[in-house]
Amino acid sequence: MSNIIDLKKGLNIPIEGMAALETKKTIMPDVVAVRPGEFKGFTPRLLVKEGDKVLAGSPVLADKQNPDVLLTAPASGTVQSVVRGEKRKLLAVLIKTDADQQAVDFGKADPKGLDAATVKEVLLKSGLWPAFVQRPYGIIADPALTPKAIFVSAFSTAPLAADTEFAFKDELPAIQAGITAVSRIAKVNVCVNSAESSFAKLADATVYIVNGKKHPAGNVGVQISHISPIMKGDTVWTLSLASLAAIGKLFTTGKVNLSRKVAVTGPAAIAPSYAVAIPGTPVKDFSCWYDKSGAELRFISGDVLSGTNVGEDGSLGFFDNQVTIIREGREREWFGWAKPFRFNQFSSSMTYFSWLLPKKKYNMDTNTHGGVRAFVLSDVYGKVLPMDLFPVYLVKACLAGDIDKMEKFGIYEVLPEDLALCEFVDPSKNDIQAIISSGIDLMLKEMA
Repeated sequence: MSNIIDLKKGLNIPIEGMAALETKKTIMPDVVAVRPGEFKGFTPRLLVKEGDKVLAGSPVLADKQNPDVLLTAPASGTVQSVVRGEKRKLLAVLIKTDADQQAVDFGKADPKGLDAATVKEVLLKSGLWPAFVQRPYGIIADPALTPKAIFVSAFSTAPLAADTEFAFKDELPAIQAGITAVSRIAKVNVCVNSAESSFAKLADATVYIVNGKKHPAGNVGVQISHISPIMKGDTVWTLSLASLAAIGKLFTTGKVNLSRKVAVTGPAAIAPSYAVAIPGTPVKDFSCWYDKSGAELRFISGDVLSGTNVGEDGSLGFFDNQVTIIREGREREWFGWAKPFRFNQFSSSMTYFSWLLPKKKYNMDTNTHGGVRAFVLSDVYGKVLPMDLFPVYLVKACLAGDIDKMEKFGIYEVLPEDLALCEFVDPSKNDIQAIISSGIDLMLKEMA
């Protein structure tokens, strides 16, 4: 099989607010959050109580189904509170951080001299194991399994995504150590967008070049579908570059270090740029990038298509290296469909004459410009999804709860993020990602 993948389909959303390639500040939060809800398939069991002292890498939560899978503290400090929701569901553990940071010493080790069992043991004890996402279904990887491959996307095409060359240029040695470590578990495939990429020369991995500049070419799910499609019974794992860097630093220093460059982006962001932060950093610690005195804002951990609306009281997600700040669009526009001469509105279908300005960036908000309507059968999904499946039929199968058809039309190959662009272009305004997520939940329930 050729190591070059050509992708033509997709769509880049021309939204304002790309982060300048400069680091504005380093954030060490007063309080950091550990949120089990970020990890699909993780049923939390509390290992600490309020007032307990923890170090970076100290166990905070364990999975009830698999006690070896831990979530550990991203920073040292004192457990400030345990946040619960309805029916006492555990939402977060808040840790008041120390001024002088300390970490559990797991011991340095050369990944080249380790076997798979040792690598797994270190990753489980350190709390970095949940960084592995298992497909199908996007759950935490089962340490008892051996996947057919581990996939890493070394670039992102999501709207306003962090520039990987800038964000990880200082992390290359750690990323290489991380790849060497996880290659002891299974074969590693790395996808880059250019032969000149810094990540194209990584050792202990098979490197694929993706010729595709349109989103979702950077989605690892799209890359898997072209390299090794997931069939029934297959298992593959994925890792982000940030997680690989943390794994590499764990083996080279013996300590958990989750710090990363985070792109603070969006039309409502003031002078978008980068910050150095750790997962669990409160959104309020990014306050120098926004002004709440004007319009109502939405705070997203991740990108505008597939990120999580965490609110100002939320925090940076474990898997994210981007924060997007965008204005809430609650106003309604009468007869908007009858006004084609709108040069400040973007339309993927060229409904407005803004298509005459192909390089224009738009001050977008959350307004969907229309309500949910009848599900229209069309080819709009297929034009933006470079995967060999039938997205309309898959979505309808999920709506109907028809497991046989969900399997037939590709439920094993996708996660909600892979169809996020379909949701953006959908003329019927369906919440496609939520529909796919509900289908995956049904598969987990019925196929367990």
